[in-house]
Order: sequence, then C-alpha cells, then structure tokens
Amino acid sequence: MNYTIKQHKKNIKKDDYSFFVLGGDIGGNNTTLGVAGIRKNSNKPTQLFSFHFKSRELDSLIPALKLVCNYSRDNYGIELKNACFGAAGAVLEEQDFAELTNLDWAIDAKEILKKTPLESVVIINDFQAIGYGINCLDFCSCDDIIKLKPGISDKSGQTKAIIGAGTGLGKSILFYDRQNELYIPMPSEGGHGDFPVYDEFELNLLNFIKKSGGSKKPVSYEEVLSGRGIAAIYMFLRSTGKFKTTEYTCEIESGEDKAPIISKYRSVDETCAETFKIYTKFYGRCAKNFVLDTLATGGLYIAGGIASKNREIFKTGEFINEFENAKNQVEILRKIQGYVIVNYDVGLYGAQVYAVQRIKENIR
Repeated sequence: MNYTIKQHKKNIKKDDYSFFVLGGDIGGNNTTLGVAGIRKNSNKPTQLFSFHFKSRELDSLIPALKLVCNYSRDNYGIELKNACFGAAGAVLEEQDFAELTNLDWAIDAKEILKKTPLESVVIINDFQAIGYGINCLDFCSCDDIIKLKPGISDKSGQTKAIIGAGTGLGKSILFYDRQNELYIPMPSEGGHGDFPVYDEFELNLLNFIKKSGGSKKPVSYEEVLSGRGIAAIYMFLRSTGKFKTTEYTCEIESGEDKAPIISKYRSVDETCAETFKIYTKFYGRCAKNFVLDTLATGGLYIAGGIASKNREIFKTGEFINEFENAKNQVEILRKIQGYVIVNYDVGLYGAQVYAVQRIKENIR
C-alpha cells in the first residue's frame, strides 16, 4: 500500500486538545485521511497530519484506516474513535454506506466499526463536506481562496451559495448557525435542474447534447457544466465545420477524458478557446440564477477541480457579464462577492467539522 504523510503541525501535544477526529476525503482518484485536534470551546479542527493514497490502489478503506489509527496511537498516544468521510458517490440516507463513483469498492460504516478501533463512523456526500469545509478557510490566504471582485467586503452571517463542477455539478445553500457559529450546507440536487437557453445557437447545442446522449429529456446544468459538458461543447463546435483541424485535434478527439486536454490547449487552439468562452458564459448564467434563487448576499463560492485548475476564467468578461446579465436586481448581483476555492483539502476539513458537530450534539 503506497502512501505519503503530510505533517501539518510540529510538536503535537495530546494534552493541548479536548478530543480528536479523523476526517476523510474519498474521491475517484485520491483518498486523504486526516487527523485533527479540537481545542476547548472551538468548533474548528486544527490539522495535525494527513495520509494520502491513490484511490485505485486501494480495494477497501479499512487497511488505510488501520494504518492511520495505529500511527496516531504509536506516535502521539491519540486513540481515534470518531470519524467522518466525505464520499464522491451516492450516500445512503442512514449515512452508513456509500457507493463510490469510478471505483469498484464502497465505504461501509458497519464493516469499518467491526474491523478498526473506530467507534463512530458517518459518511456524507463530498460536496456537503466542501460546504462544511468553508468554515475552515482563511479568507486572507490565496492558498485557500481567491476573491473575484475588489472592494467588496466579506459578509459574515449572511446566506452563501456554493457551486462546483467536476465529474458532476454540485450546488448547496449555506445557512449560518448562530448558536454554533458555523455555516451549515443544505443538501441539493440543483445540478440536475433544466439548463436555460437564450438563442438558436444554444438550442442547437442542447439538441446536440440530447442526441449524443440518446435522450429526449431536458438537458441539465450538470450536462453542460461538468467535464463532459466541456467535451460536448467542443464536439458540437467541431460538428459545425467552422473550426479548423489543428495539430491538437487528434489528441483531443481520441482522449477518453477530453476536458483537461481542451483546457490545456485553449490558449493555442481556436476550438478549445471558443469552447471555454461558451463554457465560462454558461457557468456565469448558472451562478447568477442560483444566487438570485437563494439571495446569497453572503457570497458565491465556486468549488471543484475545473474551477481550481482554470481559476482565471471567473475574472473574464464572459463570466462577469453573464453573471450580471439580468433585467432586474443587477445591483444585487454586482454587490455579491465571488470566491474560487483553491485549497484541495477543503473537503477533508469539512468532514472533520461534521464529525466535531456530531460529537458535540451527543454531549448535549
């Protein structure tokens, strides 16, 4: 089992913390397990150390969990009892089982409890974990978050909206819990809402996506804004015959995962460049509609791999003009700050925050 260890804090002293939690960010490509300490009268975890694995090299989470639990006990005297895992996949309502996207193994809390020292295990959706993780981000650090608009102050305590495109499209509303001084994400399936079109070109694009997918159902936001949406826009543009074949075309069209290749060549290939202009405009439209739906005056947060790897698109005219393209309420939209989350560990932090809240609820 291959892994790396990242030490977040030096000179760890067990007595400095009231209790400890184990958090996990379980994705299709990478799995991160992190141990955090919680100080007295605090809701926010202090990162101590984390283990990093390639998800496809694991056939179960249990060996990795045993490794982390043993390391914590043997090196720091920390007996891990409580854990929460953010999973990229379908999570059962009971929060004890998750089928993982793009992996042939699952997370089973009951099996984990039988085979590891852990005494409490809960599983949440990976996007829900990102929502909780926002509570841990440093708004003054460009390693955590990037502000999109200068001169607009952060508005603590007000409703926030979070969207994130990657394999799919996640959406969530964040409400402020004043008692716990914490933002709480609400579950949503908004990414599956119908995508609105404005003109004939966009209608033709959506019909192309329908035909390619063999469905007569409405096209969703997710089908346009996920990685496969980028690929669909590119292939639609190629089908029009208006764009020249280049030295990059063969690599893109033969690639199994086209989105990162299209992103890679968007500064040198006309079709790739136009693909991202259209994609960015659509992202702005989705963000605008969600912010108006939720009146998220506390800010719009953009998460996901596509955003963090292409962060500059959110400062372009394609995004900003479409975000502010409204017949009414333009001033509201202009005053809402936008953020791109660039801290890869935000989902890990969120899983730890959720574990902390469950412990405190049981104490009450």
